[in-house]
Amino acid sequence: MERVPVLLNSSGGAAARDPKIADKVADVLAKAGIEADVDLIHGAECIARCTAAAERGDPLLIVGGGDGTVSAAASALVGTDTLLGILPLGTLNHFARDLGLPLDLDDAAAAIAARKERRVDVAEMNGELFINNSAIGLYPLMVIDRDLQRMRLGRSKRLAMLVASLRTLARFGHRRLTLTINEEERALVDTPLLFVGNNDYRIDLGAPGRRERLDGGRLSVMVMRKKTRAGLIAASIRALLNRSRADDMVTIEGVERLRVSTRRKHLAVSLDGEVVRAEPPIDYAIRKQALRVIVP
Repeated sequence: MERVPVLLNSSGGAAARDPKIADKVADVLAKAGIEADVDLIHGAECIARCTAAAERGDPLLIVGGGDGTVSAAASALVGTDTLLGILPLGTLNHFARDLGLPLDLDDAAAAIAARKERRVDVAEMNGELFINNSAIGLYPLMVIDRDLQRMRLGRSKRLAMLVASLRTLARFGHRRLTLTINEEERALVDTPLLFVGNNDYRIDLGAPGRRERLDGGRLSVMVMRKKTRAGLIAASIRALLNRSRADDMVTIEGVERLRVSTRRKHLAVSLDGEVVRAEPPIDYAIRKQALRVIVP
């Protein structure tokens, strides 16, 4: 029986809460028929360790963690012959959820053992890969504030994000951006928020933030229209209730490539919940069916 490398992010989610998580994962995988070499690693090590697995030609690599861990693994494995298995051990697990992966550890191990493969899309911003979404405007500012609170005050992720949301609204502002869509159509927008997703996102109350598929070959591009502070809050509520108006959010259809230009020298851009400083122009693209992943 082949031994399968398993990398667990020790700094978040289930691994941070359970000191015996490595032994539990090894036992669960063994019951599913997978002989595993389980390592607890820091998040910063993930890309290097996954790259090494791909360069060795490992047929399967299993990672355990949240969306940050999966995004790092995907960055290393995209375009390679190494198949990615996911143990959803993070707090939110958006990518695993949209793949239909079970959140129960035993069920997730059984799905990996079955090795049903699907090729899914990933997206990139200036060459940096993301599996969920990216944003320019209010959301990256919220993330920066949230992370500072967690570092300095030890607040939970949810509480810190709530406080950050309120404070960011107090510093409400717009960005003037020029959008070039599929290298052809151009549009000048003043917006508090530009959202770019890997495939189409739902924003209604029934399943906000969810995707029906991850192989549609399109970017989900949404532009919030220019708003007052009160108008932005009202538009956000209407979106959740599936009652958006034409003057709330504009959805741009059929986007495979998007260039974002601005007079600013740098922009704060979120990528799967992490914020980077990017120098415009910012180029987004979809990479169709570039990642091999196990699904139920």
